[in-house]
Amino acid sequence: MKIKSHIPNLVTLANLFCGTVAAMHAVLGHYELTAIFVVIGILFDFFDGFVARLLGVSGELGKQLDSLADVVTSGVVPSLLMFLLIKNNVLNGSNVEMKITFGQFEPDFGYLPYSAFLLTIAAGYRLAKFNLDTRQSDSFIGLPTPAMSLFIISLPLIYQFTEIELLREMLLNNSYLIGITVVLSILMNLELPLFSLKFKGFSIKKNFIKYLFLIVSIVMIYFLKYTAVPLIITFYVLLSIVANLFKKA
Repeated sequence: MKIKSHIPNLVTLANLFCGTVAAMHAVLGHYELTAIFVVIGILFDFFDGFVARLLGVSGELGKQLDSLADVVTSGVVPSLLMFLLIKNNVLNGSNVEMKITFGQFEPDFGYLPYSAFLLTIAAGYRLAKFNLDTRQSDSFIGLPTPAMSLFIISLPLIYQFTEIELLREMLLNNSYLIGITVVLSILMNLELPLFSLKFKGFSIKKNFIKYLFLIVSIVMIYFLKYTAVPLIITFYVLLSIVANLFKKA
């Protein structure tokens, strides 16, 4: 019984491992590998709860461990990526003064890139609230941290592979990047009900919003590739708002 109860925790630790490896690749500038390990980590994050329910085991340790792993995979890693994007824009957009730090020459990129770590702070706060909030068993209050993480990890890939010059110019604009950082940080902690993709049956009537979201997302990914990810997250939030308005009506 003891071994059985630890299996979901091992899946959660696999998420933490992927997040740590993703952080390393982010620092090294390996953006595709960063995205791959974040996605794998998010999949582990999804399946640890599924495995726990399948085995009929649960506990406070697993709940806390899950949030700690998410802080790394869906908190630290996206902040690192945003930090690097803003820093590169600063370095490429102005004359860079050189300073000596610990015997080595390093570029002085100022304080602006550090605003990216607002994402980590907001993600950590959201995850702490999530552990205490009993309202989020079948839906979410505020944007889930994995959704924020997927939004951010797609940005350097969009810049690298898109042929749309306007998108590239937007990603070279630090005002736009900081705006994304602030908006996503607010959305994670906003008292905004968002639907989850947990299915308790396959009824089209009861799961219409979920089926619509999945179909539209698949079509977007097919035609837009990496560019679809931020659009899908935006569509998810807007669709949830519309669904909430219909419920109230």
